[in-house]
Amino acid sequence: MIKKISVNQLKPGMYVSDFNAGWLRHPFAFNSMLIDSAATIAHVKAAGIRELYIDSGKGLDVGTDAPTAAEAARETAAEMIRVAAVSHPQNEPRSTRAEEMSKARSTFNEATRVTRQLLEDIRLGRQVELAATEPTVEKIVASVLRNSSAMMTMRRLKSMDDSTFVHSIGVSAMLAGVAKSAGMETSAIRDIALGGLLHDLGKMRVASAVLNKPAKLTAEEFLHMKSHVVLGADLVRQLPGIPALAMEPVEQHHERFDGTGYPHGLKAEQISPVGRMAAIVDVYDAITTQRSYRKSLSPAAAVQKIFEWSKFHFDPLMVQVFLKSVGIYPVGSLVRLESGRLGVVIEQSESHLLMPVVRVMYDGKRQHYLTPEDVNLSRPMGSGGGDQIVGYELPEKYGIDITQFLR
Repeated sequence: MIKKISVNQLKPGMYVSDFNAGWLRHPFAFNSMLIDSAATIAHVKAAGIRELYIDSGKGLDVGTDAPTAAEAARETAAEMIRVAAVSHPQNEPRSTRAEEMSKARSTFNEATRVTRQLLEDIRLGRQVELAATEPTVEKIVASVLRNSSAMMTMRRLKSMDDSTFVHSIGVSAMLAGVAKSAGMETSAIRDIALGGLLHDLGKMRVASAVLNKPAKLTAEEFLHMKSHVVLGADLVRQLPGIPALAMEPVEQHHERFDGTGYPHGLKAEQISPVGRMAAIVDVYDAITTQRSYRKSLSPAAAVQKIFEWSKFHFDPLMVQVFLKSVGIYPVGSLVRLESGRLGVVIEQSESHLLMPVVRVMYDGKRQHYLTPEDVNLSRPMGSGGGDQIVGYELPEKYGIDITQFLR
């Protein structure tokens, strides 16, 4: 049986089925292993892991009561729903997703060209012109302010691309959305989005063999990889005209609320609000992107993990702001409705986190495709609504290609 335990309950002879550390490249070759010694437990704790899952059928059981994985997941989901139920409505979007999609597609393509060139210039030691990125950041922010679901859709369509420049664009757009949900001024949102676009510049100074390694990094390689934060901050700080607010995502996106992050091990309020925001967004974008060494999580599963990790690693209040921005079931989530139908979330409701717009396209009971229909769950029956989400599903379970229904 799979159970969730505290790292302090871990003992030699237990079998770890999941280190529950998708937000970092932990120092172990595999995500499951038999714990053979107290020294191994010390390595687990040193990696910043606070809770993990054991398989009592393959090793020792926990001596005290511990929730099963299913019980722990239900508890987390229920708590998320309680948070969502008391969330404050936001202003209605300025445009519909359909109206914004063509602009978002054009902006994402432009950002891809600009960011790829920026990273190439850094890699080759060329002079970087900050002015070249500013019009692109303006367009990213403008799109998010009009309707953030469109840019979220574009990022989801690129979820198989783990390149640094696509990740940077995703972080930039999501930071703009979270800053918007936090009630920040437009000028501040632009600076934060710029910081998101630049946050991983230091990776261009990391050895390519380490940066592109398809397997787990060695301890020495991991130390080298972590240097990208300081290297990037040094690079960005030298850019003429860089706003102070833009430096915060660059410097602090790997800091953790409990002090287990890097490079400075900052804790709680030692990390700026924007740094706390960047840490959440960076992890969310990373774990929803397919990697050669790790399978991606679905958007809904990733949000649940972020919420679970907020007990230790992320600011719980900032996670609530993040949830207001991306929703309990983010764009690209495959959800099961009370009617038994399945659908893909295509747009968030600005008034209720549990009632997004869903593109219904599959009969979960009879297991066959339906003619796609957009259902706004915030509306009553007869006016485009009349159903509700009961949970999320994994697309691979049904062989569904989500991207075909997001375009």
